[in-house]
Amino acid sequence: MIDGSLLELVRHAMVMTLEIAGPVLVAGLVIGLVISIVQAVTQIQEQTLTIVPKIVAMSVMLVVLLPWIVAKIADFAVSMFRLV
Repeated sequence: MIDGSLLELVRHAMVMTLEIAGPVLVAGLVIGLVISIVQAVTQIQEQTLTIVPKIVAMSVMLVVLLPWIVAKIADFAVSMFRLV
């Protein structure tokens, strides 16, 4: 395999990883920001108050996006097998 095509494959894999992980991470970021603002306003500094909603939101996002994620991974796998 030529170095340029190998580099292109790695770039494609990295971009796809960011596309798949991005929505889930953004959901966790938004929920964390909202909870942090609520904690700052109410002065409640409980650690579980930040972690549990993030885990729930990210899990829900994963379940909602699971068909899309599987389709993206399947397309990537098909494109990899076509190269061989």
